[in-house]
Amino acid sequence: MATGGIKLGMTPPHPGAFSRIETLVESGLGVSAAARILGVRRATLSYLLNGNPSLSPEMALRVENAFRPGMDRLLQMQAWHDAARMRGGDGSKWWSRGPSTG
Repeated sequence: MATGGIKLGMTPPHPGAFSRIETLVESGLGVSAAARILGVRRATLSYLLNGNPSLSPEMALRVENAFRPGMDRLLQMQAWHDAARMRGGDGSKWWSRGPSTG
C-alpha cells in the first residue's frame, strides 16, 4: 500500500493552492501578470492564491476562461474544503454539542 497518498482526516487543499500551480507555475506567470489577465487587483489574486477567501463563482469562471482549470472543478474543491473545515478536519472546530441531557 502506498504511504504518500491522502491521509484520512486531513483538510482538502484550498482551490487557491491548486490555482497557483495550474495558472502561475505551469504558465510561468507572476501574480501581477495573472491578475491583469483575470482583470482583478494583484492583492485580490494573491489573497486567493494564499488560501484566504473562499473562491467565488465569478472568480472561478475568470480562472476557467483565462487558464482552463474548469469552473466546476474549482468550485467542487472549494465545497470539499469548506465541508472538511466545518467538520473540524483542520482543528478549527468552532462549535460543540455540549453535554447530553437525555
